[in-house]
Amino acid sequence: MKFLLSVALFFITFFQYAQEISAKELIKKTIEYHDPSGNWNSFNSIFKVVMATPNASDRTSTISINLPAQYFSVEATRDSITTSYILDKNECTMYYNDNILDTAAAKEKNMSCDRANLYKNYYTYLYGLPMKLTDPGTNIDNEVLKRSFKGKDYLVVKVTYDKAVGNDIWYFYFNPENYAMEVYQFFKTDDSGKLIKDSGEYILLTEESTINGIKMPKVRAWYYNKDDKYLGTDTLYRN
Repeated sequence: MKFLLSVALFFITFFQYAQEISAKELIKKTIEYHDPSGNWNSFNSIFKVVMATPNASDRTSTISINLPAQYFSVEATRDSITTSYILDKNECTMYYNDNILDTAAAKEKNMSCDRANLYKNYYTYLYGLPMKLTDPGTNIDNEVLKRSFKGKDYLVVKVTYDKAVGNDIWYFYFNPENYAMEVYQFFKTDDSGKLIKDSGEYILLTEESTINGIKMPKVRAWYYNKDDKYLGTDTLYRN
């Protein structure tokens, strides 16, 4: 009986707190947890990400992000192939197995500076979360949702973006005890901006690796929203 009362008390407290805290306050608290010293804007580090996917060889990427210097690079190796993209301010350089490529040669290898910028935005966004939720063009819904996901209870924030930034609808799941970001999920939208239920993916975040004083998710496992099909896992390593 005491156990049941304790459980009931927890849920009552949990739901009351979710109603009281605002989305902006929740984002502030999760940033304080992940980036307690405010290091993201001066982030300058190199790290590795190993991507494991079903029926394919692992891909190991060495990523360099230097925000103050406006520098980004990614060198990815799978089997015997290594591709490299470097963005140094406005200058773009590409390599294929250590051979520098001009535009024509890069096109033959399905490489481009547009792809380099895509990788830059991808890695900077995902490893810059939750700090990136304060970027211009990010629209935080005022209501903090209460959701149970995979057997755990979370405080959840819905996020949309200006059209120039992106059309997907994202949900970020935070641990109600320490405000750690533990899940994020996105859905595609139709031409009218309505959420497409069977679209998109969810990402489970486990373990942590501290880089430049920032607590980053060490393991990210990707699944389809539609059928929970497993897509792959990214594992972060300090260089």
